[in-house]
Amino acid sequence: MAELINLNKARKRKARADAEAQAAANRIKFGRTRAERQRDADTEAEAARRLDGLKRERPAVADPDQD
Repeated sequence: MAELINLNKARKRKARADAEAQAAANRIKFGRTRAERQRDADTEAEAARRLDGLKRERPAVADPDQD
């Protein structure tokens, strides 16, 4: 006699396995390591600090309406 299986459970099991395989492929294709993300964040922070350091302050202009 053949083994009985629940088709709904088998279909869900296959869908989960397919989703996990797709997730693994996406991690390889799009994923970045923690070190890469940290390096990029450090580079952006340094660029922002440098830009802020190069900005010149504008002198305050006296408002003629206020006495």
